[in-house]
Amino acid sequence: MAADALRSLWAEPRPSDPPAIGPRDWALVALLIGWSVVDAVRRQDLVPAPLLLLAILAVVVPLLLRRTHPLVAVVASFGALAIVDGTRILTGVHGALPDSVLATLVLAYALFRWGSGREASSGVVVILAWVAIATTTDATGPAYAAAGAAVFLSAAALGAAIRYRARIRVRDVDEAKAREREQLARELHDTVAHHVSGIVIQAQAGRAVAATHPERAVEALAVIEDAATATLTELRTMVGVLRDAQDAELTPQPGVTDVEQLATDAHTSPRVTVTLFGDVDDLSPAVGAAIYRLAQESVTNARRHARHATQVAVAVTGEADRVRLTIDDDGASGAGGRAPAGYGLVGMRERASLLGGTFHAGPMAERGWRVEASLPRTREAR
Repeated sequence: MAADALRSLWAEPRPSDPPAIGPRDWALVALLIGWSVVDAVRRQDLVPAPLLLLAILAVVVPLLLRRTHPLVAVVASFGALAIVDGTRILTGVHGALPDSVLATLVLAYALFRWGSGREASSGVVVILAWVAIATTTDATGPAYAAAGAAVFLSAAALGAAIRYRARIRVRDVDEAKAREREQLARELHDTVAHHVSGIVIQAQAGRAVAATHPERAVEALAVIEDAATATLTELRTMVGVLRDAQDAELTPQPGVTDVEQLATDAHTSPRVTVTLFGDVDDLSPAVGAAIYRLAQESVTNARRHARHATQVAVAVTGEADRVRLTIDDDGASGAGGRAPAGYGLVGMRERASLLGGTFHAGPMAERGWRVEASLPRTREAR
């Protein structure tokens, strides 16, 4: 397991689109330069001026590269500091480094926040090597070396934590966008497609009777006009929500009682009948809207795909803890009797599943097609 974790770390890519150098970066550089100058003026125990200047440059300049080239920044900074400490060891020069060297903790953080797995693994070796050299220079014991290493590793761990938190946030946003797309696709399919299907059916019927019964064709045109108006209303509502979710005027969601509006008269083929049984009041709005959309899509599918169907029966039954929906048509069953499953069935199954319910659709034994859905009366979290 440890080996797998190491391989995963080694293969980790860089985060995409790191921030460019901005005013805050230049402000940090200015602050460190000022801090170093104050240190050089007030302290007498620092290393000689050439080594002091190199140490300051080793801290300040690489900070500007910490996001775009984190490994280069770490190698340049800690490598230069190692040269300073190595020179002190070889020449016997005494003196401390300026306090601004503590800013190298920012580089350790940035290495794991913005570097790839290979860069982080290589850079941490460079950092720990400098810590070992620095503690040797100051003649401190193993305890100080371990403490110094722990401080830099803590900064690196913080960078890794922020990195993975940002990744989780991006993933959550992507998942939310995907859910919104799926919901929009279902709404478009269940509302607009329903009305457009009705328009197509009425247009076909109008053409069939136009020559012999012009008055029936006029009735079909009136139905087409109503369906087109409803379609435009639905589209305007959806566009309004998408363009300005805060101020858009939202129409109430349909409920179980609206299922009765799907019924048609005896002159329409196939005829749609709707029957409500039991207690269908006091359902949660989400469940009521889902029952309506499931019934609406099932009726649309029957009209489009149920060959030779004469009747579609919609039944809604309210029980103590559940509400059941059944839609039967008497269209042709078997090979060629039904078009392949499309997005409609997928959307209906998703609607039922999101509310903690069940969904099934398939041919009946003798003839026709049945759609069954069972939803809890109150919405269940999923």
